[in-house]
Amino acid sequence: MTITSPHLGSPAVWTDARLLYALEEVVENELNRHLKVAKDWMPHEYVPWSDARNFPGLFEDGEAWGKEQSKVSEIGRTALVVNLLTEDNLPSYHHEIASLFGRDGAWGTWVHRWTAEEGRHGIVMRDYLLASRAVDPDKLEQFRMAHMSEGFESDNRHSMLHSVAYVAFQELATRISHRNTGHQSGDPVCDRMLARIATDENLHMVFYRNLLKAAFELAPDLTMQAVRDVVVNFRMPGHGIPGFERAAAQMAIGEVYNLRIHHDDVIQPVLRFLKVLDIDNLGPEGLKAQEELGLFMGGLDAEALKFDEKLAARKARMAARAGA
Repeated sequence: MTITSPHLGSPAVWTDARLLYALEEVVENELNRHLKVAKDWMPHEYVPWSDARNFPGLFEDGEAWGKEQSKVSEIGRTALVVNLLTEDNLPSYHHEIASLFGRDGAWGTWVHRWTAEEGRHGIVMRDYLLASRAVDPDKLEQFRMAHMSEGFESDNRHSMLHSVAYVAFQELATRISHRNTGHQSGDPVCDRMLARIATDENLHMVFYRNLLKAAFELAPDLTMQAVRDVVVNFRMPGHGIPGFERAAAQMAIGEVYNLRIHHDDVIQPVLRFLKVLDIDNLGPEGLKAQEELGLFMGGLDAEALKFDEKLAARKARMAARAGA
């Protein structure tokens, strides 16, 4: 690595600027790997254009939207709106990571490449929703205006290291949310579109996860503290969407994204890959953060178990009513 230190976890040594410089080579290697495995794809090829027809407005033959026009399930509709509105805040996300990571060198090249790839997700999702009449277009636009007018500020904008830790988990969470939305949508076209998006999100997760691994090798104490903070306080970037709490509850019940999925399919895989709870070259602050992280994961699993039991009981009640 570029910088060496007798005590890699020392905050007096590892400023954001020094970490950015020290990780530049890793970023370049990960960027080159990403460009070799990422496949370009055309958003318009995933949209059922033949299903599209005019909405009211400039066109005299415009047809007002109705739920019965869509193949998408109710939970699929809710999750699609949340997922798209999350993607819509891309200008704010770009501004934040460009401010943290910079616009020069490998960091800057990655920032712009990531932004371009994420932009495709919003394009194809909106085109699909409008062409297939999956959602009310007026409400979707009203939600978009409200959400984007608020902007976005990450809980981790104070620290480059916290931001890297956050996106390592968040990109995987987004992949899982998109993939499960496709499964629950009831429309094979939607499922294929979201599977394509999920493939991108997985590659983004791998990039940041590998970067986080390098950070652990450089500054294990600081990185452990960042991971602890991010996992304990984790929130999805769409938490500011109008009606997010209700939508999140529906998505939890609909098994798109809930505590069990968050624990088993998002947090645990990243921690396990990086062997976070087994790292032993830590100072006092790193050890404290590691212990707190382990305790939190135990509590999260217990909360997920309670949710599992409630969800199973709900399913049993619904089955009993259906059989009555």
